[in-house]
Amino acid sequence: MARTHLTLAALATSAVAGIDVVAASRFGTGAHGDFDSALLTDRDGKHWIIRVPRNDRAQAEQSADLVALRALSAGVRERLPFRVSTFAGQTPFEGTRACVYEFVYGSKVPLHEISPELATGMGRAIAAIHSLPTSFVADAGLPTQTALDSRRSCITVLERAAATGLVPAGLLARWGRATEEAQLWQFQPTVIHGSLSADSFLVTEGQVSGVLGWQDLRVGDPARDLFWVLGASDEYVSDAALESYGRERGNIDRQVRHRAMLYAELEIAKWLLHGTQERSTEIVDDAVQMLDGLIESIANDVMNPIGEQRLPAASVDEVEQLLTRSERAL
Repeated sequence: MARTHLTLAALATSAVAGIDVVAASRFGTGAHGDFDSALLTDRDGKHWIIRVPRNDRAQAEQSADLVALRALSAGVRERLPFRVSTFAGQTPFEGTRACVYEFVYGSKVPLHEISPELATGMGRAIAAIHSLPTSFVADAGLPTQTALDSRRSCITVLERAAATGLVPAGLLARWGRATEEAQLWQFQPTVIHGSLSADSFLVTEGQVSGVLGWQDLRVGDPARDLFWVLGASDEYVSDAALESYGRERGNIDRQVRHRAMLYAELEIAKWLLHGTQERSTEIVDDAVQMLDGLIESIANDVMNPIGEQRLPAASVDEVEQLLTRSERAL
């Protein structure tokens, strides 16, 4: 049963010493999300967010997010051209905990509404994350993945997807060649957000004002923070983001776009694996349909490795539908 915004407001007074809440309203996705959330206003006019997990998955995400936010010290945050939420306090509640954060202002822009100008700003924001020193991640005990680790994780997904017998042979061959191409995996790991999507960015007056959802913060393949933009229906959007990213980063590996393409395609394989794990015929059928659509979209290129040229990604509708379905199912 969802907790009311009034209950959440009362919890906030226990979580943060001295907070005087004068207004509260429900915030987020309501009954279909992983969290009960409320937007709070204190007597000074400052805004806060309180969240209570609804399930074990959300609780794990919350815990990881707290570790990441604490690792993002004031010195680290000064290097970023946008705001990151600050953890303010917590209180136990019904076997879990309610956490309060300072509110970060801005609006989310759906992938299909992102303009090339906004994409340019997003590319700069991602580059700023990837330019952070890796030492603070290691000091916080967060994951550190080498290029070899990234390659092995793709191989694992490929092998598990192949075992289902539901992935077209052309895609298995295409992904297999990509994992075997040594040049594709010659890159320097960086600090990465780890779970970026269009939904991660907050925008104010056409500029990136904040980035949310830091639970997968780690050192790893920078391409993991870029694959989502390849789903934009307007290719100028993905080009603008990647070109801006490249300008900010300077000398980066020349294969980052191609690995991003591989990650984008493997997201569908992961959706298939989720469906088989949950024994959901609906999810499996949906994933198979998406895989069939992908093989059709690259029908003229299946014999060419991903690293040789830019090939079509899933459409914006497919990407957004996949993300939405994943959030509802997980």
